Amino acid sequence: MEIQRNIHLNRLISRRHNGMIKVVTGLRRCGKSYLLFKLFDRYLRNEGVDDKHIIKINLEDRRNMALRDPDNLLAHIDSKLQDDQIHYILLDEVQFVSEFEDVLNSYLQVPNADVYVTGSNAKFLSKDVITEFRGRGDEVRIHPLSFGEFMNVRDGMSKAEALNEYVTYGGLPQVVLIDSVQDKRKYLQNLFRHTYLSDIREWHQIRNDDDLEELVNIIASSIGGLINPQKIMNTFHSVKHSDIGRNTIKRYLEYLEDAFLIEKALRYNIKGKKYIDTPAKYYFDDMGLRNARLNFRQTEPTHLFENAVYNELRLRGYSVDVGQVTRYVTGDDGKRERRNLEVDFVCNEGYKRSYIQVAYRLPDEEKRDQELNSLRNINDSFQKVVIVGDNYPKYQNDKGVLFISIYDFLLNENSLNDNN
Repeated sequence: MEIQRNIHLNRLISRRHNGMIKVVTGLRRCGKSYLLFKLFDRYLRNEGVDDKHIIKINLEDRRNMALRDPDNLLAHIDSKLQDDQIHYILLDEVQFVSEFEDVLNSYLQVPNADVYVTGSNAKFLSKDVITEFRGRGDEVRIHPLSFGEFMNVRDGMSKAEALNEYVTYGGLPQVVLIDSVQDKRKYLQNLFRHTYLSDIREWHQIRNDDDLEELVNIIASSIGGLINPQKIMNTFHSVKHSDIGRNTIKRYLEYLEDAFLIEKALRYNIKGKKYIDTPAKYYFDDMGLRNARLNFRQTEPTHLFENAVYNELRLRGYSVDVGQVTRYVTGDDGKRERRNLEVDFVCNEGYKRSYIQVAYRLPDEEKRDQELNSLRNINDSFQKVVIVGDNYPKYQNDKGVLFISIYDFLLNENSLNDNN
């Protein structure tokens, strides 16, 4: 079965001939090679590009071992540039080449070379890799399947059944294509331990990885909650009897971010218009991996739906923060008290902004009022949205707050732009 990745494919297409090295990054096994070697290659051929102008090299293939030498690879590509027409250079698993940055930089001034690369080890996945290309690297971040892409593959399921499977086993393409629940679980658990964590340990030379593994468990158990490195350190000291330091915890968190396992959402004081560095929230790029880490024991939909909404917003290109609204109330003793209210997400795209609350259910007026409390205390005119985790009818109340079901939100990429 073929999986369509139109969002990512269109982003690659829009970058053709831009004079930069297109660097396809993202979580291991999320479909980078498939995007480049199958979907993009097919697009080029449909546009009339012939074989001799598409240079495809899979550097993971042992038959191409000689091309892992940077000079051999450079000479091989040069030999394929036979005329002045644009040649599309597609390199998969480029991290197998030593000094690959120099090889790629060598084509920045070649006018008939359009370069696209993927890679999969911890070095290549580092958020700093773009800087190696002298400011001429153009990152195309690819994510696991969106819920819309997932639904196209799991055709025939109800939306409720599909969403339950999606937030439980995630959107890694290989997992989605596996029918057996037991096989899904085994694949995800092995992938997490023997691929992702192994990459991090190897690249960063972590010898005693018990603390790293325990930290992953803490983050997995805390999606939707605030994470403070200082408090985590205190827990390690008192409960785990570990002497791990706060800076080591922060460094480990950065390693997990670099490998695209998790993303950090900073808190933003909406009225004060400033960021609050700690504590912050972390979300998993793939919920199946998060659940596998906890042996599928903590699959409460409240937090998983929040993670799914966060991932969809990031996929659509929004920058996403966690909002905080300060409110002053008068207590029973007549004194003014300061209270901080939370907005699940503050989403920005250019000049547009949306404030979003995610509610698993709104069974009564009291729960609805609770979800609206923080939104009511925001005095600007930007869009305010409540995403409800069931088939909630879409409507806008008299205060301008848009209510929408999670299905409508996830399956309509224009859901935040269409108030009808």
